[in-house]
Amino acid sequence: MNVSDAIKQRRSVRAYKDKAVDSALIEKIFLQAQDSPSNCNTQPWHVVVVSGEARNGIEKAMVSEIMAGKPPTPHFKPGDQDLKDQYRKRQIACAISLYDSMDIKYEEKQKRQELMLRNWQFFGAPHAAFFSMPKTMKEINAVDMGIYLQTIMLLMTENGLSSCPQGALAMYPASVHELANIPEENAIMFGLSFGYAESNESINQFEVGREDLPNAVEFYG
Repeated sequence: MNVSDAIKQRRSVRAYKDKAVDSALIEKIFLQAQDSPSNCNTQPWHVVVVSGEARNGIEKAMVSEIMAGKPPTPHFKPGDQDLKDQYRKRQIACAISLYDSMDIKYEEKQKRQELMLRNWQFFGAPHAAFFSMPKTMKEINAVDMGIYLQTIMLLMTENGLSSCPQGALAMYPASVHELANIPEENAIMFGLSFGYAESNESINQFEVGREDLPNAVEFYG
């Protein structure tokens, strides 16, 4: 598979087979991702990958916090807040496509909340990764984190795995810090659920599309 194919095939998957990924393959992917570029080679990322009992313990802890009514406490402000104009329209269109794939109407609040809760259940994926960087770092380092995340997702695609990047997994960090070895000076930016896709599930069938090139890129010269 070439890079172009991996970019085209990669998508956010929200239903997974009950099948663990071989630990050697996971380690290989993260080893290859160490070649990701970063500003002045700072390599700001720290990742905790959880599987099995560790994964289940974190899911249980996060869901318990949510069901107890605790508000989210992310260190870094979520990037999908305060959206306006075409950015807000795209966000809404994506949500509608997701709800439609599950035959959920907007007024069915209970069903929408149940679907949202699946974020913290890793959408049933057998593995999850939590990505953190030092709390003192800024936007340029967040760019490095995004490049690193994309590298990992493309490598997973190349190796027949699926994934879903999730800002939601940074919303309840206390239990993750307690149960995983995240440096005290770091804060979680986002998470990644991954495994083998359950391709026939309706939640994996919807398309969101992309903006036409002239509306995104201008060429001069």
